[in-house]
Amino acid sequence: MKPVIALVGRPNVGKSTLFNRMTKSRDAIVADFAGLTRDRHYGDGRIGNREYIVIDTGGFEPDSTTGIVKEMAKQTRQAVAEADAVIFVVDVRLGLSAQDSDIARYLRQANKRVFVAVNKAEGMSESPLLAEFHELGMGNPIPISAAHGQGIRSLLEVVLEPFEFEEDEETADSPDGVIRLAVAGRPNVGKSTLINTWLGEERLVAFDMPGTTRDAISVDFERNGQKFQLIDTAGLRRKGKVFEAIEKFSVVKTLQAIADANVVLLLLDATQGVSDQDAHIAGYVLESGRAVVIAINKWDAIDSYQREQLQRSIEQRLAFMKFAPVLYISALKRQGLGPLWGALADAYASAYKKMTTPVLTRLIQEAVEHQTPKRSGHFRPKLRYAHQGGMNPPLVIVHGNSLEGVTEVYKRYLEGRIRAHYKLVGTPLRIEMRSSKNPFSDKE
Repeated sequence: MKPVIALVGRPNVGKSTLFNRMTKSRDAIVADFAGLTRDRHYGDGRIGNREYIVIDTGGFEPDSTTGIVKEMAKQTRQAVAEADAVIFVVDVRLGLSAQDSDIARYLRQANKRVFVAVNKAEGMSESPLLAEFHELGMGNPIPISAAHGQGIRSLLEVVLEPFEFEEDEETADSPDGVIRLAVAGRPNVGKSTLINTWLGEERLVAFDMPGTTRDAISVDFERNGQKFQLIDTAGLRRKGKVFEAIEKFSVVKTLQAIADANVVLLLLDATQGVSDQDAHIAGYVLESGRAVVIAINKWDAIDSYQREQLQRSIEQRLAFMKFAPVLYISALKRQGLGPLWGALADAYASAYKKMTTPVLTRLIQEAVEHQTPKRSGHFRPKLRYAHQGGMNPPLVIVHGNSLEGVTEVYKRYLEGRIRAHYKLVGTPLRIEMRSSKNPFSDKE
């Protein structure tokens, strides 16, 4: 499981800048879930082979009792509860404030591993201004500059040191032949009902018991000789840590389960339509590159007009998931489950499809003959050959000259031809362009 790091601090100390730096993105908002404040965001980060999830929070005022500030404080407490480690961000230029002391008091009571990051400290690693932050009683303050990227790697090395990380190959593949299947979706769409129906027993009733931990709950079973590991993402946590109705599921657990899976089953509720939350979960699945099948549960509970509206809504709101098959089921009445298993098997097979270099190169050359890429500046991109660079998701690397001029539209055209040839369904396909280096570019 990826460790979870929460960024906490008072307003305007640079938490969002640090968040973008840790996720290596200018706009790293991956899951802005409906019902949560807009100031709480989730993103993926990576340093070497170590991956983690970052939570960005709004300005924290622990003792606030009214208005939006109270709501922001509630969201920050939730982030701290979900986190394995907390980075407490302070501002060296503003110095230590009473609000910082209030936040430190709360974090001590939360009993989490806390690291004090002193932001905006570019060129001040030996500055006496850092000394006052020792008063917080949370170990040595670590000077960083989120805006300039200074000290970020050192901070992450310290934060991630106690966690164990698997090798990439172990996470991406299924060497033991077991398909890891994550069932994701909003609360109450029927995830547990579906898994119970598959298993033929009330196996997941224990999820509602007090004391359910935040660890992943998986169930092993076998179907037609194929072994599966089902990962349920209901994400209930200890009842003492449930702050509001919408938080009866753990966003973090859903993200972790998706990242650890080979295939994701995104379950939607036919009676509620496609919500913002559904779209954000689907967006995260796409970002993670996992194979995905979309299942519309409770299909039997709506009439023909509602079905037509729902299908139109899926086409509009999940347009970026056109590669994912959509199936209509009823977990309670056991309808449509056979075709669902077929779609899941096809998606898994597509995610691990082997593509040979001669065939990929021929497909690229045929695509260019049919439609050449647009000229970029003085040169027209020349696509010479292609090979497979990875699986889950399949990655195709195209080599040639002036490929930086290849447009996104043309990449989608190439993707379509590759998909059609290999009959890829339910998996993203990524295409990377690599231009050959001019051997004379360094010579005058």
